[in-house]
Amino acid sequence: MITDFDQILQTVADHPRQRVAVAVAHKQGVLEAAKEAQARDIADPLLVGDEREIERLADQIDLDLSQVEIIHQPDDLQAARQATAAVREGDADLLMKGHIHTDDFLRAILDKETGLRSGVIMSHTFLLEVPHLNKLLLVTDGAMNIAPDLVTKAAIIMNAVYLAHLLGNPRPKVGVLAAVELVNPNMPTTLDAAALSTMELRGQFPNCIVDGPFAMDNAISVEAAQIKGIPGEVAGQCDILLVPSIEAGNILVKTFSFLSGGRTAGVLIGATAPVVLTSRADDPEAKMFSIASAVLMAGLQRDSRLKIGKVHF
Repeated sequence: MITDFDQILQTVADHPRQRVAVAVAHKQGVLEAAKEAQARDIADPLLVGDEREIERLADQIDLDLSQVEIIHQPDDLQAARQATAAVREGDADLLMKGHIHTDDFLRAILDKETGLRSGVIMSHTFLLEVPHLNKLLLVTDGAMNIAPDLVTKAAIIMNAVYLAHLLGNPRPKVGVLAAVELVNPNMPTTLDAAALSTMELRGQFPNCIVDGPFAMDNAISVEAAQIKGIPGEVAGQCDILLVPSIEAGNILVKTFSFLSGGRTAGVLIGATAPVVLTSRADDPEAKMFSIASAVLMAGLQRDSRLKIGKVHF
């Protein structure tokens, strides 16, 4: 099982080299990530943005543009649409968010006529490298779905499970987070957690284990789960954390990154092609790790599907 980003880089080194279309590429950190991915023979960039600014910044970081295609588009929204179109039309294999607001970037992807819709719910998953747990902890969804309902949460779980399988975990443990570990009718998040846990017991989630609700401590600490008397094989050993809202996921991951210095990556799952989606404030390393994670997703087919039961009378 892949447990850190260095192992992802080693794994994708043997994958076919991909082409990544970068939307709004005229930012130094974005170009540094593209340069590193190119140097590691992981991906070649197709840069969409302000050509003059791209050339100026490339000169500063010694990025050779002689073999790099640049599409001049200084308008951010149009750049996102053109980068998305490049992927949709087969001119690139991956799509990457550059220096653009996430909502503007997603607008291009979600366009019903020209986007990358696949017919399944799209969601974002962060990868957190946690050395003392010896794993890449997946956190979802802290960047796309604002306040998912029960059905959307179920789909988000399956998207993250797909990524966990690619990382070599055949049966990931999914913890549904809340503020407490007990079901409380006054806290709808705990009711959703209980429903999702029951769905797993009924075989509706293939190739994973789902349990909850969990508070953050007893989701990732066996000791905390034991102290609070929480049973089960998921308690304290979660591989995937399903957060209750976009705010919870975003705060969790940025706290891990900016206060603790943890290494992270971010990808969008459920589109017709892998999508790199990081914060504009993320450092070049996080962006490069995200490219590598998207390359890991490229060309592989999903074979697990969520089973939503139908009522029969």
